[in-house]
Amino acid sequence: TARSLQRPYHIKGDEFERVYKDFLSGYRTWEELAHAEQWLVFPENVGPCVSIDETSLSRGELYTIVANKDGHAHQGTLIAIVKGTKVEDVVAAIKRIGLDRRKLVKEVTMDFSDSMSSIVEQCFPDAEMVIDRFHAQKLAYDAMQAERMKEKRKAVKAENKAKKAFKKRQQANMRRRKKGSKDPRGRKPARKNEAYKPERLSNGDTVVELLTRSRYLLMRPGSEWTESQKERARLLFELFPNIREAYSLAHSLRVRYNNKTDDIIIAGESIREWCRMARESGMDDFETVSDTIEDRFTDVLHYFNNRATNAFAESLNSKIKNFRAQVRGVVDTKFFLYRVSLIFG
Repeated sequence: TARSLQRPYHIKGDEFERVYKDFLSGYRTWEELAHAEQWLVFPENVGPCVSIDETSLSRGELYTIVANKDGHAHQGTLIAIVKGTKVEDVVAAIKRIGLDRRKLVKEVTMDFSDSMSSIVEQCFPDAEMVIDRFHAQKLAYDAMQAERMKEKRKAVKAENKAKKAFKKRQQANMRRRKKGSKDPRGRKPARKNEAYKPERLSNGDTVVELLTRSRYLLMRPGSEWTESQKERARLLFELFPNIREAYSLAHSLRVRYNNKTDDIIIAGESIREWCRMARESGMDDFETVSDTIEDRFTDVLHYFNNRATNAFAESLNSKIKNFRAQVRGVVDTKFFLYRVSLIFG
């Protein structure tokens, strides 16, 4: 930021920032200034391998970003950045690039978004759509976590019920007890202010704590668990066999994607088998994941041609957000996009 130069160079940071914006940067004479907030396109950056994704620049406002993977998140990376995710607006902006340039694109990685699929179909007629493997895995992990949350809600409800029953018994004991300390009837009741103590498992967790603290270990393969995580997982799977099955299903999909010896035909059979297992599990969330994958099955299988992912798009989004953090947020969207275009365009 301009203010970061204030102390070492003995200048006024705010004044230097205004001078940079108005004179030194070339922002005021930028040819794209009039429409910069709505769309920016860079036809010269089109390449054979492209990613498309959405990101938020400021106050939750979404922008669709099309990027060239060969740019490696440096200059020459951005192909288009368009305000919003409306298909018509994004298509209109990208089509400002000539058809001959757009036909150079042979592969586009994306998530499961139908709008992104429609944009690619209309803008890149010769491109093969590839569903990112990590988005498919995320659907399975989300389904697994949904099973954990279902059991957690049940456990919280049971614990609250036990607390109310304890309090009710405590109040009844206080009413039955006569005044004076020489009452011979029955055992001495608990103190009036005695707190409810839930049952604890062998590792010291309550059932609710066990379900809460298992969130992150479920996202990792068992070979990476620590000793305490192995104990927690053992208790979790003994108490909740459905979570064990959900964990097995979620990580089974990851293993199928990681098998580098499978060609597209064998991989297709493997993914179909996983979808069948997910449907037969009886868990609604996994059935939804199975339906989602089968609906875009061809695009999912395209991953196994070149094993291309959308990790590049996520990395670019992260770099843009990091730049936004360095400049302390976006005050002037057009000026921010101008600086982004200088760095990545």
